[in-house]
Amino acid sequence: MKKQQDKSLTAKFLTAHWEYLMMFNYEVNPEILVPYLPKGVEIDFFNGKTYLSVVGFMFLDTKVLGISVPFHSNFEEVNLRFYVKYFDGEIQTWKRGVVFIKEIVPKIAIATVANLVYGENYVTLPMRHQIIANTQDLQVNYEWKMNQKWHKIGVNVFYPPKEIPINSEAEFITEHYWGYTKLQNTTAQYQVEHPRWQVFDVHNYQIDIDFEEVYGQPFAEYLYKEPASVLLARGSEIIVRKGAKI
Repeated sequence: MKKQQDKSLTAKFLTAHWEYLMMFNYEVNPEILVPYLPKGVEIDFFNGKTYLSVVGFMFLDTKVLGISVPFHSNFEEVNLRFYVKYFDGEIQTWKRGVVFIKEIVPKIAIATVANLVYGENYVTLPMRHQIIANTQDLQVNYEWKMNQKWHKIGVNVFYPPKEIPINSEAEFITEHYWGYTKLQNTTAQYQVEHPRWQVFDVHNYQIDIDFEEVYGQPFAEYLYKEPASVLLARGSEIIVRKGAKI
């Protein structure tokens, strides 16, 4: 699990298995993200570049406060996120995290709890997924329906997954362990714990999204371009700890 623990954030709120995390990563002008920055949080750069990611994955065996809710344990999520950092003066450490611009899930109860507890921007839409495993490769698709259109992201990858290289872009994208939320007069943070992931070699990908309809401008201007990179992480067990204001 994550090496550093913040002693003030020890209570487990949610546990789950995150599987087949698909990440489409785009280089953007940092100015478009400034309005979404929570107070006290800075944009995190990789080699001077700012990244915005469309991320799709499976929530499996989800439990809230140790309790599995019927019909809400396994579901898809697709989110739009960017990367930030926060200097914690109490422990004299930079915490690297993410800010979510929009999160799509198929269950209204999930969206309601996440919005109330963490102040996130969850919306509920019909969703579906497809996972086709062959002997040498794997195909994963995530879809959601908005205004009568099915939007889709998908990848084809080769087995087996590989270790993420140190100081790589893939490491930067996957190794952010905090979530930050912009509240009215302050900022909330919560910790996400998981082991270091492995990633597959992507040999083909598909994007069929009306970005302007789903995410609006100015994001569509960048998202309609070819992504800087596409990743599929194998995933793992995760812990989301109870949040707190900073």
